[in-house]
Amino acid sequence: MAERPTVLVVDDDPHLREIVRFALEQGGFRVDEAADGRAALTQVDRGLPALIVLDIMMPELDGLAVCREVRRKHELPIVFLSSRDDEVDRILGLELGGDDYLTKPFSPRELVARVKAVLRRARPAPAPEVEAPAARMQSRGPLRMDAERWRAWWQDTEVVLTVTEFQLLATLLRVPGKVFTRDELMNRVYDDVVVSDRTIDSHVRRVRQKFASAGGDVIETVHGLGYRLALP
Repeated sequence: MAERPTVLVVDDDPHLREIVRFALEQGGFRVDEAADGRAALTQVDRGLPALIVLDIMMPELDGLAVCREVRRKHELPIVFLSSRDDEVDRILGLELGGDDYLTKPFSPRELVARVKAVLRRARPAPAPEVEAPAARMQSRGPLRMDAERWRAWWQDTEVVLTVTEFQLLATLLRVPGKVFTRDELMNRVYDDVVVSDRTIDSHVRRVRQKFASAGGDVIETVHGLGYRLALP
């Protein structure tokens, strides 16, 4: 039997942690808990979970600060929780590297669905028993992406992407020249989970920033339509 993936649930509300723990365990996950940001970082240092469910408003160290610290060392998938339905929080959370966002109150069933969707995106497709090394690689000009190892490069510089960022760029790279609407990107990247246009825009902005730091320009906006790969 395959080992169940571990989800670290970080929230200062013990009642909410109990609800989330029950829902995730029913969904087939192991669950670790932390009651504040500093405890969460200690847990991550002890052993990497498969995913973090991270509240934004917490004592000691808030969720955004925790995300910054985690992102310095790891590319763990992160799903943010917040009691504030605030667009600034939403965009800031995603731009820091969150893979999804839920506003309280939320359905525990929806949270489990989103966690599973993020982890599906993080899991490479099974490779054939015999596969040439080049088969897993996609490239266009100076851009290279390794779909098996979830790594990307601009020329010789590696660009570290989150799961969602990698999926979004890989979608554009698979069909160079095609303009993807935001709805199409939502369907390709988020499976059946509904997110806002602003969520997609945030991920696009973050991918652009990361590649710009390496001297690259990978995503073009087609006004009124959507996005396409910015490489001929």
